[in-house]
Amino acid sequence: MIEVLVVDDDVHVAKINAAYVAKVEGFRVSCLAHTAAEALTALETHPVDLILLDHYLPDKTGLQLVGDLRRRGLLTDVIMVTAARDIATVQAAMRHGALQYLVKPFTFAGLRSKLEGYAALHRTFAGGGQAEQSEVDRIFGALGAANAGSAELPKGHSTATADRVRSVLRSADAPLSAQDVALHAGLSRQTAQRYLKLLERAGRVRLTLRYGETGRPEHRYEWV
Repeated sequence: MIEVLVVDDDVHVAKINAAYVAKVEGFRVSCLAHTAAEALTALETHPVDLILLDHYLPDKTGLQLVGDLRRRGLLTDVIMVTAARDIATVQAAMRHGALQYLVKPFTFAGLRSKLEGYAALHRTFAGGGQAEQSEVDRIFGALGAANAGSAELPKGHSTATADRVRSVLRSADAPLSAQDVALHAGLSRQTAQRYLKLLERAGRVRLTLRYGETGRPEHRYEWV
């Protein structure tokens, strides 16, 4: 379970963000904080994996808080969730090591995609071991590609259709072919194939090949 600290100066917004997090499988909100001081106190008693951090706090900015954490040796992952949209703040967030930046207002789908991208990254790091260049590329692209399957899709793609494909893959016990996905999602094979390729390029789906006795290998897909 990925433990999350939600930090926002607005009590109502903090509760909404926490409710969103609780709806995403594999995540749990450990506590809420409304100031930088409260966040530091919370982290001393409840270490977490991830902080959803607002920038505009009453006592410090969110990025000043991240700086305090790093000086204390706390390497907790951070996703900025804020109305601050000026390029200077976005650049500073990158330099402070924020993994993602979500601009308010946002939808549940927008936050979910960021969290699912983070979860994939978290699983990869937990596995340890060595990484080939392809794996390194996938790690660095995991969060940047997190919008695949959310509302922010390329022109001509439907969020509802992407969610249907995503749901089929996540509920599967084993890798599926494009035809399998099409049947379960109620889509044509061509449509399923198009969305599977999109998700595979985004790093959300892993493609493997199954070789039979004769003929071309069958493409199999699984959610990562």
